[in-house]
Amino acid sequence: MYARVTVLEIDTTRVSVDAALETYLEKALPELRKQNGYEGIYMLSTPEGRGLVMTLWSTAEAADVSSPVGFYADVLSEFVTVFKAPPGRECYQVRFADVPAPTGA
Repeated sequence: MYARVTVLEIDTTRVSVDAALETYLEKALPELRKQNGYEGIYMLSTPEGRGLVMTLWSTAEAADVSSPVGFYADVLSEFVTVFKAPPGRECYQVRFADVPAPTGA
């Protein structure tokens, strides 16, 4: 499994963290789920707007879906007015994961 990690900062003077998340879930997540090799996502944020998005992929090639052209570029274009600066991104091989099972809703 591979993880594509994007580090970002939302411009909270323009949009709230909650509104940015809602837009992502409505516009980007449905398309992300259609990508070959997609295996999940974690989104972390602070109230000040700093955030980390980690998408999980079956192979290194699948993780390339978030390269500077194509799907990733399309998603970024939707959020260009949301970020304080262009986000940074890296790809990692997931060497170990210990994810707790979900508990009641």
